Amino acid sequence: MADQPAPGSGSKAAPVVIKKYANRRLYNTATSAYVTLDHLSQMVKDKTDFVVFDAKTGEDITRPVLTQIIVEEESKGGQTMLPISFLRQLISFYGDSLQGVVPQYLEMSMTQFARNQEQMRHYMQNAFGFNPFQQFESMGKQNMAMFEQAMRMFNPFGAGQGSPPPAQANGAAEAAKPEAAAPEKEAAIDDLKRKLDELQGQLAELSKKTS
Repeated sequence: MADQPAPGSGSKAAPVVIKKYANRRLYNTATSAYVTLDHLSQMVKDKTDFVVFDAKTGEDITRPVLTQIIVEEESKGGQTMLPISFLRQLISFYGDSLQGVVPQYLEMSMTQFARNQEQMRHYMQNAFGFNPFQQFESMGKQNMAMFEQAMRMFNPFGAGQGSPPPAQANGAAEAAKPEAAAPEKEAAIDDLKRKLDELQGQLAELSKKTS
């Protein structure tokens, strides 16, 4: 079994170790039993921390296994969550100079989204006459709109393109356009900050209602 924290110690339990063998079978060392990706998916939903190691090399392969779980979930009918436009935007940032910025942005967004989810569940259980889905949908749209705006700001020439359109590359007058675009970029950043402030204000109001 995985190590358990001592009562009252406040320490976090060690993650469960999963070993992956050459035959692609996954072995849970805590339960001494073979498991499937569905089992690991349920462990994630149950907030059970685990790490996956290659049984032969000892390499940590947690990331590719989690990615495989997402692929499996997306392949199930009627359960897709990742829009095609989002996937295209995400792929376009691999190898980009701003690739390092995206993980932190996504992590921050998902953390905030998880907090919103808990608030919505609280409303569903305690607030009669209130439709939590409308508020949740509104917040989700705001989060997605801000993400898409940030992606356009980071990659102004669009996914899959490393240079501006031909019309901007020709002519002496056109050469001055990058400088002219600077105020527009600053305005986009200011607008994104304003929307983040508005979202934080809405979350603060929701927190007051749940208290």
